[in-house]
Amino acid sequence: MVPMNLEILERSPQGNARATPLLFVHGMWVGAWCWDEYFLPFFAENGYRAVALSLRGHAGSEGRAGVRWYSIADYVKDVEQVASQLGAPPVLIGISMGGFIVQKYLETHTAPAGVLLAPAPLTTMWPIAVQFVSRNPLPLLAAIFTLKTYSVVKTPQLARCLLFSADLPEEQVLKYHANMQDDSFRAFLDLLGLNLAHPKRVKTPVLVLGAEMDWALGPDTKATARAYGAQAEISPSVSHYTSLDPGWKCAAERILSWLREKGI
Repeated sequence: MVPMNLEILERSPQGNARATPLLFVHGMWVGAWCWDEYFLPFFAENGYRAVALSLRGHAGSEGRAGVRWYSIADYVKDVEQVASQLGAPPVLIGISMGGFIVQKYLETHTAPAGVLLAPAPLTTMWPIAVQFVSRNPLPLLAAIFTLKTYSVVKTPQLARCLLFSADLPEEQVLKYHANMQDDSFRAFLDLLGLNLAHPKRVKTPVLVLGAEMDWALGPDTKATARAYGAQAEISPSVSHYTSLDPGWKCAAERILSWLREKGI
């Protein structure tokens, strides 16, 4: 398999890093940059080598022209590639679609731990799609007919409604939206049912964190946690893209305390 040229953002602690690195996996429409705002510096300051990749076709990684047809399996290969280069098996931390990718990775790989942050559901996204259509039908219908998922977040207002908190300053919404991009329609189909998760195959301890203000994926968080024998923990007053939310530190501190509880 020819390696992909993938963008990697990394923050390292001032002194010696802890033995286990952290690998962060982003969700739809963004790239590794969504972790570099807060999470990578936070975990580096707390002694971890913190690494985030941009999946193929995203941000600074190669393959932008083919992004529409990359599958979840393709993205798992990207995670495999980067994880194999870190010198030690990393903790996998994924948000949204990235949380689903982490689940698929853990089906066939061992890891010290996995963290699912506002993850895409392990069953199907059909109920969420129906709910989205009931709220605002035109963007999703446009995505389906054009095969361009960017239609769902094509304006800052749409992005705020789906991904960000109402109290996120407008200048930050505009900043983040300017870096957003089209994403894979094939991966969207995988999430609808073409390639669902199989929790019984996962032997890695998993932490599942939801977001109180996540109207889209929030209701499925508890079911995802139950499937992994865990209890969902909900970050208060936080939106779907927790890594860019004003309340990001609540989730980051919970991940940190959980890792320490596990001796990682």
